[in-house]
Amino acid sequence: MLCVLTLISVIAAGALAYVNKITAGPIEENKARTLAEGINSVLGVSDAQVQDTKTVQDANGNDVIIYATDKGVAVQSIDPNGFGGKLKVLVGFADEGSIKGYTVLEHAETPGLGAKAGFWFQKGEKGDIIGKNPGEKALTVSKDGGDVDAITASTITSRAFLRAVNVAFQAYAGASATDGQTGASQQQHPKIKNEK
Repeated sequence: MLCVLTLISVIAAGALAYVNKITAGPIEENKARTLAEGINSVLGVSDAQVQDTKTVQDANGNDVIIYATDKGVAVQSIDPNGFGGKLKVLVGFADEGSIKGYTVLEHAETPGLGAKAGFWFQKGEKGDIIGKNPGEKALTVSKDGGDVDAITASTITSRAFLRAVNVAFQAYAGASATDGQTGASQQQHPKIKNEK
């Protein structure tokens, strides 16, 4: 009986390892394609090419990834304190620091409530942040004295989302300042050295 169970376990482990090996490549390709589509979406283009990538850490030790492209800069940041847990966003910035677009890459928020973050803050929606510059005034919900309408019944998610966007801006501004770029010219994009 013990030999049979051991044999079954070895066969099952081998099958799982094989399936993992053959699916690893397609999974990575899918992640890369999703990231490229997200970068294009937040920058409002269809053909951005990532030129440099830099990973920095925010004040809480979370990784913030800065993607410098030939069409602008996109920044991926995380806020671990959404209502359902981690909230990961990708934000595109214009040269002067205003928000060109965003997409929610990952969340565990309540469907129908916090999950609305994917569209609630888009252009023309109730919490519209597109065109706002977090460098002029940090984005906060109106309940906390800010000027962004929170998602109805999802203030915790809204706060987490806006914190992630503010962190993304801080990383963008830090990369711009480090590289000596002011962001005042439409032709200039921060050139970021690969540190990862």
